Amino acid sequence: MTDIRPRRSVLYMPGSNARALEKAREIAADALILDLEDAVAPDAKELARSQVCAAVKAGGYGRRELVIRTNGIDTPWFDADLAAATEAAPDAILIPKVSSPETLVEIGHRLTGLWAKPETQIWAMVETPLAILNCEKIARAARDPATRLACFVLGTNDLAKETRARFVPGRAPMLPWLTTAILAARAHGVDVIDGVYNDLKDEAGFRAECEQGRDLGFDGKTLIHPNQVVLANTVFAPEENELARARAIISAFSEPENADKGAIQLDGRMVERLHAEMAKRVVALADAIAA
Repeated sequence: MTDIRPRRSVLYMPGSNARALEKAREIAADALILDLEDAVAPDAKELARSQVCAAVKAGGYGRRELVIRTNGIDTPWFDADLAAATEAAPDAILIPKVSSPETLVEIGHRLTGLWAKPETQIWAMVETPLAILNCEKIARAARDPATRLACFVLGTNDLAKETRARFVPGRAPMLPWLTTAILAARAHGVDVIDGVYNDLKDEAGFRAECEQGRDLGFDGKTLIHPNQVVLANTVFAPEENELARARAIISAFSEPENADKGAIQLDGRMVERLHAEMAKRVVALADAIAA
């Protein structure tokens, strides 16, 4: 099985706030998005770029995955953002408003010209109506190694803005878009992270949306405040009974008498070999979290 990197909690941090960048070294998020875009005012773009890239180069973030979000490709800041981010060499560079695969092809060409390190990945924001309509084509770009595409990040606030959909409990207006992104991502081996939850005072609502995202198939959730990290980490990690069941399934299929069987009975339930493959991923995720 391919190595799994936990992405349960993906926290946005404003690049113009030096104190926040320093504090992020102690936050238990799986990944940090050091933001040059929405969280940064136009007159602070250059400062944010300088601070974020210096923070990435300085390190000290432990096992946290570091992602730099640039400004959009059609903005006056993008070229400098991409060049500086490439030179800083984070784990990934997050590109806003990717609405077509051609954008990823262009980014890939630019990274080659900038001599980007081979391990630097590209994450893509899915946050426009056109991105949803083109989701499979965008995800398919991951088949081309030059695009470096590794992850989708849902921009649900921007989707609401562009479509005029309302934020309601259960997110019924957005469910078709969320599942479209998940299906496209899974079809082409791309991870996919759910959008943010805006009400910092509504812990019950946040938990419910995390659980919904987990059940839909998201790998984790983007967050807007450190106080959301612990709950996201808990919800998107395997539960103890789920992990115990997974280990039992793996063990049962490893018995010599079951080596050639496609399905067995375990605790009165029919279990197929595909469930063993699912169980291996649950255990691998738990092991990666423990590490």
